[in-house]
Parts: sequence; C-alpha cells; structure tokens
Amino acid sequence: MSNLPFEPVKFIKRAEEYVRATVGKSTAITAVSGGVDSFVAATIAARAVPGQLVIVYVDNGLMRKGETGRVKAAAESVGIKLLVIDAKSEFLGSLAGASEPEKKRKIIGELFIRIFEREAKKCGARFLIQGTIAPDWIESGGLGRDTIKSHHNVGGLPEKMDLALCEPLRELYKHEVRMVGRALRLPEAIYNRQPFPGPALAVRIVGEVSEDKVRIVQDACAIVEDELEKAAAEKKMEIPWQYFAALLPSKTVGVRGDERAYQYTVVVRAVRSLDGMTANFSHVPFEVLQKISTRITNEIRDVGRVVYDVTNKPPGTIELE
Repeated sequence: MSNLPFEPVKFIKRAEEYVRATVGKSTAITAVSGGVDSFVAATIAARAVPGQLVIVYVDNGLMRKGETGRVKAAAESVGIKLLVIDAKSEFLGSLAGASEPEKKRKIIGELFIRIFEREAKKCGARFLIQGTIAPDWIESGGLGRDTIKSHHNVGGLPEKMDLALCEPLRELYKHEVRMVGRALRLPEAIYNRQPFPGPALAVRIVGEVSEDKVRIVQDACAIVEDELEKAAAEKKMEIPWQYFAALLPSKTVGVRGDERAYQYTVVVRAVRSLDGMTANFSHVPFEVLQKISTRITNEIRDVGRVVYDVTNKPPGTIELE
C-alpha cells in the first residue's frame, strides 16, 4: 500500500479515463442505491460517458423509511435522471423461507443483476457500472481470503451474467470515496451519508425476512437515527460513523400494562470507524439510550425489549449478518 497521500482530483481523472476505456461507445446501466459509493460512481460515469447511461435505482422494499424519496431528491439535486424500479414484491417473495445470511445475500445479489439485465435489454446496454469499493471484495473472500460476508455486488453476484462490470471505485476505501465526493462537489448530505448495506434491511433482520419485520426495523432505525442525530446536534455526543437498529428472530416475555407480553428484541448498534474494516462501539450517553429504548418500546408494539451492542469489529461485524 502506498504511503503517498490520496489525491482525489487525480483519482477522478484516472477513473473517468477507465470508464471511457471500458465502456467505449456502448450504453451502460449505472446502479444507484442511495449511498455515497454508488452516487460517486454514477457521477464519475456521467462525466466520462454522458448520454450513454441509464441510471437505475431499485426499490427492493428493504430500504429505510422514506429512503426512496430521499434518493430521488438527492439525484435531482445533482442533475442525475433516475429510473426508479418498484421490485418490492420480487425481493420479498424471493427471500421467503431464507434465513441463512449468505443465502439471503446471494438471493439479493442475483435478483439485482436479473433486474439490471432486464433493463439492459430494453436499452441495449452491455455494461453495469456499480460502486464496489475495496472492503466489498476483501470481505467477500477469494484468492486465499476467507469469506467474512458475501457483499451483494461481489460475492452475491451470479456466476453467469449478461452484463460486464465496470467498477471505477474498486480500490478505494470509504473515507477516500468521501474525499472524491467532496472533490466532485456533491452535496455534503450525499458524500457524508452514513454507510448503508447493499442488501439493505435484509441483513438487519436476523433470520427470515417478512414484510412485518421490515416495518419494525424501518421504524426502529428511524428512531435510532433521529435520537442520535438530535443528541449530536445538541453536542451531547459525536455522531457515530454508522448507527441503526436490528431485529433478533426470537421473542422474550415482558409486560404491557398488567398483562403478559411476548415480543421481539431490537438491537441498537452505533460504531466509530474510518473505513469499515475495523470499528469500535460508540459510547452513547445513557440518557440518549434511554430515550431510544422508551420510544422503540412505546411506538413499536411488536417490540418489548431493547439492547445496546457493545461489540467491536473484530470480533463482530458492523451489521448483524
């Protein structure tokens, strides 16, 4: 690894040249998920081969509350014309009965590709441009590396694809992608967004995914984000690198009023990191955790218990699956 400082402007020039050399005069599908990696990759591609792209956002029914609206607004703010595909029923149907994390990731990865291939046939695209970064392929294993988790855009890809990949950010880490986003003059709300997993809330639901569980995690994540961002704005704490809620598959006994309740447990997770390869849990003030717990158990009737995850990476990963 080079000890020279990363120079985002020089990288942008090289990345644009790579996209032009790879795509040539062909049409390309560009995948946008709403995260910083895909937005930066799409912006570089749009500069490199303007008029040759179909930029696609797949609403898989597993996104955070209000996420699709935010992605549309962010795309409009940087002049990206977005094709939004509603694939909620396809993803939830394909995930039915799947509980093992690697199986879920591979189902999601393949379905994304099949949807992109369908769109590619309509416009004659030969390439798929995506925002793969270094931790994605490092953690996905291969070449003597153990598989930590199959990222949907690497290890989750099907063996046979009709599209060739173009990955301009493949050698970068998250903090470098943010530097590139800043150099591209993207809004801070885009380049400083907290990371969000490609398989979305499917890996924040431990075990089998269902529409009801997605709703629970959407509501719980919204509460966690709201309270932590409010606490950071009030200078009670630093905003974590990543922060969210996850749902455990088992239920525990509790009390609602004077009646017995049997409800789910939500795990709150907040970590400090630079590139996602390692992480330490954030020291969230108890008063903030108490507000989060009270709101989740009061506002989400299916949840009766809230716990805070104090595991670093390693030994744990940031996401639960």
